[in-house]
Amino acid sequence: MTAKLYCFGESGNAYKAALTMELAGFDYEQVFVDFFKGEARTDAFKAINRMGEVPVLVDGDLTLTQSGVIQQYVVDQTGKLGGAAADKYEVLRWVLWDNHKLSSQAGMTRFLMHFLPEDKRPRDVIAFMQGRLKTAYAVLDAQLAGRDWVAGDSLTVADLSCCGYLFYDEPFGFDRAEWPNIDAWLTRISETPGWKHPYDLMQRALPA
Repeated sequence: MTAKLYCFGESGNAYKAALTMELAGFDYEQVFVDFFKGEARTDAFKAINRMGEVPVLVDGDLTLTQSGVIQQYVVDQTGKLGGAAADKYEVLRWVLWDNHKLSSQAGMTRFLMHFLPEDKRPRDVIAFMQGRLKTAYAVLDAQLAGRDWVAGDSLTVADLSCCGYLFYDEPFGFDRAEWPNIDAWLTRISETPGWKHPYDLMQRALPA
């Protein structure tokens, strides 16, 4: 039975999981979730994930949620994108850092700036979040100074977690040209064989 990833294109967290599967050669199929029409809040979807969010991976009798957990499962199943054994905890450290300091804040700021009607956008909240995100970008940019990858000497799920929202074009205050080390790193990721932009990899829930 082929594993199923419940996802939609606008979700940066789903993108992390889907991109990890693509680059690791993990056999799966996508199940589109019509998020903006409320599908994730339905009883049918909550029977799969009571948290009412994507991504969700169903592989046989196993159901996993949270992008970092799904990424680690793919690493364990394929032996790819985990880095050297000595880097295991450094990779995990950056996945957890991203989930707390970068992706969670970028995802919310992007939602407030792009997916809400303009008259509903909380300007003060957006400005506050953009300030916090600049701190996160500075941390990531400094980590990438003089190195190709976030953790260790090869592409890992640490990179695929931290880049999750940074390839999207919708505005949330990130300009990669302002962060030269991040800019070069994103280019390296996008030049990896098998890489796809999130909207090429997953079906969008909203029109382009």
